[in-house]
Amino acid sequence: MDITSYIQELKGKTATEILAFVAENYADEAVFSTSFGYEDQVITDLIAQHNFPIALFTLETGRLFRETYAVWSRTLARYPLAIKPYFPDTEALQEFVNQTGPNGFYASVENRKSCCGIRKIEPLKRALKGYKIWITGIRADQSPNRQDMHNVEFDEGNNLIKIHPLFDWSLTEVKEYIKKNNVPYNILHDRGFPSIGCAPCTRAVQEGEDFRAGRWWWEDQSKKECGLHSITK
Repeated sequence: MDITSYIQELKGKTATEILAFVAENYADEAVFSTSFGYEDQVITDLIAQHNFPIALFTLETGRLFRETYAVWSRTLARYPLAIKPYFPDTEALQEFVNQTGPNGFYASVENRKSCCGIRKIEPLKRALKGYKIWITGIRADQSPNRQDMHNVEFDEGNNLIKIHPLFDWSLTEVKEYIKKNNVPYNILHDRGFPSIGCAPCTRAVQEGEDFRAGRWWWEDQSKKECGLHSITK
């Protein structure tokens, strides 16, 4: 099935219907990446509720908030699911910290991207290896460049299909689902953190600021992505 066929097949379907399609056609060939944010917790809940055969993983960068670890633990306690952690390569991380120091990513965009590469991109490639479908919690209104994306994409870099079941959901809809279904969530969302990454690289967002203003706030405000979800067409 080519990407156009996927788009047509999933057009107008609900998040549950999209996940059901993946589960029926790609059992054991689909994987969901969670960082335990609002959207990811909704998808985790849907997978658990319907017992969809979709694997789950998370990127354990080593610099996560303690609140993220807390919701990770509560998620495991709530759902009968395995969430496999992927860690950075030890030697690559040691070399980077030896060269730049523990907070060298503040020094330059190049350093920050190198840090993201070691802590996120390389582990992600290991996590996705062997799968055909990558499920994500991306929504269209999360950042300006993500509005150029679709709910189904071909990821050339990882040679698989990316599907975003919540792509057309609003933040209000996500919050309503969380509340209605009593889904565990990261309490940092209640403290002004709409987007939660590594602790040294994420701050609360002030009223009137962009959704991702709290990510890498010391850098250019235009396109702030770590590379996990670069636009691919």
